[in-house]
Amino acid sequence: QAATFSPHVLPVMVGTKVEWPNYDNIYHNVFSISDAKQFDLGLYKGDPKEKAQTFDKPGRVDVFCSIHADMHCIVLVLENPYFAATDERGHYSIKNVPPGTYKLKAWQERLPADEREIVVPTNGEVRANFVLGIKNLPEY
Repeated sequence: QAATFSPHVLPVMVGTKVEWPNYDNIYHNVFSISDAKQFDLGLYKGDPKEKAQTFDKPGRVDVFCSIHADMHCIVLVLENPYFAATDERGHYSIKNVPPGTYKLKAWQERLPADEREIVVPTNGEVRANFVLGIKNLPEY
């Protein structure tokens, strides 16, 4: 099995501490040079608690292993708790959103994001389906 980060995309709220356990039989290095968070945890195995990182600035943080070129994950550091990752079928649910008007954004690593305005009622639920892809291409 190839060395991988799991999950590949991790949405977290600003201020979240993320641990980077390595339960493989080989060493890994975890680092990022992203604007939102720069760190280099060096080579290690096991689950040393001092390797945890607190993500204190919103943005996209691309994380890599210096030894394994195919190891890459993304930490999306968000400013509010109203987010969700999709399940294996592409479904998501965001709970306990106060009533109001919001911008809901769907994001995928390799496609343009899609954003729409939604109104959350006092009672009931809102359904918002997204199909991400390249839009407005010229027709030939």
